[in-house]
Amino acid sequence: MRVAVCIKQVPNTTEVKIDPKTKTLVREGVESIINPYDMYAIEEAIRLKEKYGCQTYVITMGPSQAESALREAISMGIDSAVLVSDRAFAGSDTWATSLILAKTLEYLGGFDLVICGKQASDGDTAQVGPGIAAHLKLPSATYVSHLKEVELSENKKIIVNRLLEDGVETLEVKLPAIITVVKEINEPRTPSLKGKMRAKSAEIQVVTNKQLQLPDTDVGLSGSPTSVVEIFTPPHKVGGKIFHGEPEIVVDQLLNEIKDLL
Repeated sequence: MRVAVCIKQVPNTTEVKIDPKTKTLVREGVESIINPYDMYAIEEAIRLKEKYGCQTYVITMGPSQAESALREAISMGIDSAVLVSDRAFAGSDTWATSLILAKTLEYLGGFDLVICGKQASDGDTAQVGPGIAAHLKLPSATYVSHLKEVELSENKKIIVNRLLEDGVETLEVKLPAIITVVKEINEPRTPSLKGKMRAKSAEIQVVTNKQLQLPDTDVGLSGSPTSVVEIFTPPHKVGGKIFHGEPEIVVDQLLNEIKDLL
């Protein structure tokens, strides 16, 4: 069984800067970390490796500095790492990013299971995982809180719990498939000293558009159907009223205020 984890390196700061021309995040010179939700995806892949002997890969798209995120995943127990990096990919939105990652997964020979974090902390769209599934035409399950069963016989499948707002949904998903996970699924481990030493010398495979051969019109800013039109700071809210007294009196005062606004 081959398992891939798609991760993202995100800014480890609330002082995020935006390029006024491209409307994209400025990542150079900013301390970065593995997207928090992706840590749970990494841990789940390692647990599958330990239980079923899976071959595990971690994949990220980004500049050369994203290599540090890959090495951290290796230090936790992932077998192999792939950096998808090409200047042509800069500025890709979630649709173009998911296309690039989907083509990378195909280029690497395909996988039985692809695991992503629920969403990235710098975008919060939760679109890349499902987008990969759409490009590869594979079944998917989002917001997975528990991987209940893995069947690797002739009828390959997984049974998962999905965390919903009003409860839990259990799904049977045929493999190959893609899932996105939430933090309730596990507790990420701390890398061991042995793992850190292995990560330092691990070879990182680099994939560029020379291998993927995607048209320029499908990647980067030109291949992104969505774009940031304007960036602004919301106006500071001023005022507000606090009503005092018995509930009946307060309700009457509030209703009068509302009527005055209409």
